[in-house]
Amino acid sequence: MATLWHVLGAGSLGSLWAARLARAGLPVRLILRDAERLAAYEASGGLTLVEHGQPQLFEVCAQTWDADEPIERLLVACKAYDAESAVSQLAPRLQPNAELILLQNGLGSQDAVAAKVPQARCIFASSTEGAFRDGDWRVVFAGHGYTWLGDASDPTPPAWLDELQSAGIPHQWTPDILTRLWRKLALNCAINPLTVLHDCRNGGLQAHNCEIAMLCAELTDVLNRCGQPAAAEALHTEVERVIHATAANYSSMYQDVAHNRRTEISYLLGHVCAVAARHQCPTPYLTQLQTRLVGHLQSRGLPTD
Repeated sequence: MATLWHVLGAGSLGSLWAARLARAGLPVRLILRDAERLAAYEASGGLTLVEHGQPQLFEVCAQTWDADEPIERLLVACKAYDAESAVSQLAPRLQPNAELILLQNGLGSQDAVAAKVPQARCIFASSTEGAFRDGDWRVVFAGHGYTWLGDASDPTPPAWLDELQSAGIPHQWTPDILTRLWRKLALNCAINPLTVLHDCRNGGLQAHNCEIAMLCAELTDVLNRCGQPAAAEALHTEVERVIHATAANYSSMYQDVAHNRRTEISYLLGHVCAVAARHQCPTPYLTQLQTRLVGHLQSRGLPTD
């Protein structure tokens, strides 16, 4: 019998994974934050996946975090700032040698989660898939991408990668997942904050080439200084390519601010600036950008951590 997939976080990526796993006939459970959310979910009849304009409903079972069902495999798809506390609440349910797949933006939250559950194997993930919710319990598959997975302390791939294949989740196991995470972190730091401050789609940043160049130069220095030269290679070229390829998209940080939601600033710009300070790497423009972004969030009454 297949191992049950527990999915923590019914946002866009968590819902996208849950729906595709269910479509492949794999057992899935959503973990919701309280009885009120569970009741609302059950009233909706399940998760709706919209792909190529066609909606399909999947009757994925759900439960609250305090259910007593043991957890052997947990996809952690909540926001970076919620991951540590959410996993701590679920720790009593984790079985010996449980596996956690951490699907958070930025860096910092992964190590914090791993420290809370030393009995579990924590697998880090970096995804370029695009999805958004257009209503409660509805997720729109907006852009096919790729998910890299890896374990910095154990290069052995898990057996369940075959299940991702059958679920149509494009993926690759990599022994160098930290390079992937640092690269994505740098891309996010070069793009997301500026889309918020300039109030634009990604493509609008083509009018701010000088700012992009200064950011990329400092990010490259930080990556090289902290031992991530592969993540630093041709960063400016890659940032320009991503801006062009996703010109019509709004960045995730832009969407969070537009909807008056907390951002993941501490795990993006905040993490890079903290690492730069530890390595005594000067980053005047990154530091100024963080100050500007914090001021903008404060002006909107949003959290700055």
